[in-house]
Order: sequence, then C-alpha cells, then structure tokens
Amino acid sequence: MHNIAHSLTVALGERDHHTRRHCERVVQLSVELGQHIDLSERELALLSLGAQFHDLGKIGIPDQILRKPAPFEELEWECMKQHTIIGERIILAIGDEKSPTVAQVVRHHHEHFNGSGYPDGLRGTAIPLFARIVSLADSYDAMAVSRPYHQARQHRTVMDILSSEAGTKHDPDLLHAFCAVIEKSDQRASDD
Repeated sequence: MHNIAHSLTVALGERDHHTRRHCERVVQLSVELGQHIDLSERELALLSLGAQFHDLGKIGIPDQILRKPAPFEELEWECMKQHTIIGERIILAIGDEKSPTVAQVVRHHHEHFNGSGYPDGLRGTAIPLFARIVSLADSYDAMAVSRPYHQARQHRTVMDILSSEAGTKHDPDLLHAFCAVIEKSDQRASDD
C-alpha cells in the first residue's frame, strides 16, 4: 500500500494543496494521540494511513464547492459530505489488506459521538476508534488554521469549543487525552 499511498498523497496535493497540508497536520496530531493512549506500532501505522487519507474523497468534489470562500448552501453541503463515501471507495479499490481498516477511518471521521454525524449516524464506541481519533485531530486543525471562510482561532478558543463538544461531537475520554497531548505538540496553535 505504501507506493499507492504516496501516489494518492501526490494526487491530493495536486488537486488541493490546502487539503494535503491539513492532512499532514492531522496525521501528526492523530499519531501523537495514538501514542499517548498506547496504540501498538501496527495500530499507529493504520491510524496514520487513515489520517493521511481522511479527506481523500475531496478529489471528487467540484472546485466551486471545494474552494468556496463562504459557508455552503444546503445542496453544496450535501455534496461535500459525499467526500467520506468517495474516499472510502478509493481506498477499498486499492485492495490491500490494510484497505478495510483505513477505509473505515475515511468513511466515519465525521460521525459524532451522539449519533448526529454522517454518513451513517453511528454513535459512541460504534464509531471506530481510529475515526474518533482522526475526528478530534481534524476538528482541532480545522479551527486552528485559517481557511478561505474563517481566520485561525487561538488555542484556548479551539480547546473551549472542543470541550463544549465532549459527548456530543467527540468522545469525552479521547478528548481528555487530547488535552494533554496538544499542550506538548508542535501543532498547538498560539494564544496570541
């Protein structure tokens, strides 16, 4: 899977440099959290692949939606939500022994702990652990780094938002662990 993974990373970077950089940061945060909760080397490798490709399906999202510098209209949002399913299909098409686990992360990284997420409305620990980890790292980075439609938020603001989402969007136990991890991470946003 390594050669194919590298090729897909290059393809994603060519399609959308912002998404590729975001995925690199999400990999780092996810692996740091995985190490903190004592995942094995094999588990960390799978988690890293899932984090690397969590937004791969954005390759299939039209530019006028992907690059829109404003909030989405309802139909645009429905289109954007398809990136989880598109990404899952791409990963499963690789046909590697790691593909099913990585595809689960890609499909479920927008599920919410209370069942209000997408695409399947999974809740609690029915959401695969690696997807719950990537969801936290993804949320942190999405708020801590400027996007076309919002400025970067300060670390404390991001953490306050994440804390308010404990038990609704995010796994409260993982969030507790993430709070310790992010303070030591070089991905920590500033408080300026």
